[in-house]
Amino acid sequence: MSRVPLLVATMEFRRTVRAVSNERSKLFMMGLLAAVMFGSIIVAGGYLLPMLGEQFAEGITQSQATTATELVTGGVAVAWLFLVFMAGIRAFTAAATVDKPAFLLTSTPLRNVVIGVVGAEILLFGSWLLPPAVVLSVAFASGAGTLLPVVLVPLVVVIALCTAVPVGFVVGVWVRHLVTVYEPIARYRMVIFIAFWVLYFGAIATGRFNLVIDQLFYALQDSPLGWPGHLLLLGVPNVAASSPTAFGALLGAAGLTTVAVVVGIASARRHWFADPARFEEPEESATDSADRLSRLLSYGLSRPVRTVATTAIRRTKRAPIRLVYVGYPLLGSIAFVQEIARTGAVPTHVAVILSLYVVWAAGALFTLNPLGDLGRALPAVVASPLAGRQAITGLVVAGALVAGPVALLGSLTLGLLSPLSLEHTAVLVVATTVGAIATPALATGVGAAFPRYGSVKVTNNREAVMPSKTAFIVYSAAIILTAIAAAVLYADAPGLIADLFTAVTAWTPGPELAVSARGITISAWTVLVVGLLAPPVSYLFAIEEFDWYTLE
Repeated sequence: MSRVPLLVATMEFRRTVRAVSNERSKLFMMGLLAAVMFGSIIVAGGYLLPMLGEQFAEGITQSQATTATELVTGGVAVAWLFLVFMAGIRAFTAAATVDKPAFLLTSTPLRNVVIGVVGAEILLFGSWLLPPAVVLSVAFASGAGTLLPVVLVPLVVVIALCTAVPVGFVVGVWVRHLVTVYEPIARYRMVIFIAFWVLYFGAIATGRFNLVIDQLFYALQDSPLGWPGHLLLLGVPNVAASSPTAFGALLGAAGLTTVAVVVGIASARRHWFADPARFEEPEESATDSADRLSRLLSYGLSRPVRTVATTAIRRTKRAPIRLVYVGYPLLGSIAFVQEIARTGAVPTHVAVILSLYVVWAAGALFTLNPLGDLGRALPAVVASPLAGRQAITGLVVAGALVAGPVALLGSLTLGLLSPLSLEHTAVLVVATTVGAIATPALATGVGAAFPRYGSVKVTNNREAVMPSKTAFIVYSAAIILTAIAAAVLYADAPGLIADLFTAVTAWTPGPELAVSARGITISAWTVLVVGLLAPPVSYLFAIEEFDWYTLE
């Protein structure tokens, strides 16, 4: 039976790697992440660590040795907590949901499954952390003149993984159990998720997260979480590491791993064999809400258009995971929140950029994949009496109905909180509101030209139909270019841009190029006119694509 956990671990690890390698976009993003994060760390460490090792080998003062001890022990403790957090997220999203449970959980004792799943997670994290750890330890050892760091650094990484991953598994399993099985929490899990991520990114943006990390760094230096740091310091010359503490780190790691695995087995038994929470629909059902919305739209809109609009909104409300891509650009707004928190005001450029995001999101909500979003219902819909004009108009109405009020109130609030004058605020409000109404029409044609009919994995165990990457890029480029052209003309900046372009080309190799302000003005007007004509043309194109769509 001792081979079974190893078999489960290798199977789960291979399944995870295969799932990533089969999706080229995810593989590209992970490769880019590895190149940016770990590549920069390895390059910087490979240059600085040999010199640091030489400095330690030549001799350091007692104050420097004390500082090194505090940095290593505090850093190890905080890194361990970060590993627990990441392992908990992995357990919540993937590891706590085994593949083919009807087979796996009945073919071998639960103990083997849990040990195998935890082992697979350790292999997964180790494949990311061990290679850079080995490279950096070799770099330091080459300067220090000792091989101990080459052995001790990977050992500390392995100890951290073997303790943090089982603890994170327990945390992730229980969090998942609460939000999927425990009815009072499961009923409001979406609200809890949103609140958690808002608090998390809010803490990062406002600097509270760094404050907490600093406090933990100093508070945990002498705690058992910092003991593995002394094991690491045994390989650093002229630093008095505590051998008993290092030995205690080994014993503590063995004990913590054993306890965490035992608790993990009990937690997995409780979660995997529990029925998901079932609760009655609220008294005011989704049908009632849809009826009220349909009555609201009955003024001036035909029944087919109202039905399409209400159906699009209702389907998205039931499965909001379909719109996760709309929130991706908000990750870049953390820098804006930090700037607002630091200055106490909304800068002008932030108000404009956030308003532009609202305009972009209006078209991305319901209309960027008008055919693919129908899913299995596509053959029935295109074969029904529903006309293309009615279907596309309904989607455009849904997007404008949701985004219009948000654009109006959001841009007005941003304008009033920014240094913009009342005149410029009025222009921002009008442009944002009109743009939020026009971009759904623009998105219909782009999505019809570049549809995606198959679903993609949003998380490891959730799939949804998303717009294609080509539609996403073309639609975004159309909005951004139109906005840039409008900004250039509104700010009367063609002359400044022409001078800047001429100055830049003068400093670059090759022939010097000159662009006139008149040429930039003509180009900006051309882009602006094309951008303003694009929504109605795109809308008509989407109607034609819907009417002439044929099933293959």
